[in-house]
Amino acid sequence: MNPFEMVAVIVIVVMIARVLRDRYRAQAMMPPPLAPNEDMRRMAEELARLRERVQVLERVITDDHSGHDLASRIDRLRDR
Repeated sequence: MNPFEMVAVIVIVVMIARVLRDRYRAQAMMPPPLAPNEDMRRMAEELARLRERVQVLERVITDDHSGHDLASRIDRLRDR
C-alpha cells in the first residue's frame, strides 16, 4: 500500500468513527419515549371536558334564544 492510500484509509476511518460517535451522543441526549401514565390520562380527560365545554359555549353563542334561556344555560355550565 502506498503512503497516499494509507492516508486516505486513515481519513476515512476517522470520519466514520466521528459519525458513529456523534450518532451515539445524539441518541444518548434524546429523552426516552413517554409511557402513558397517570398525568397523561388526567390531561386527556381534562382536554375532553374542555372540548365539551367549548362545544356547548359555541352552541350557546350561535343559537338565537332569549336572554333568560342564555342565562340558565350559563348557570348550568357553572354548576358542572
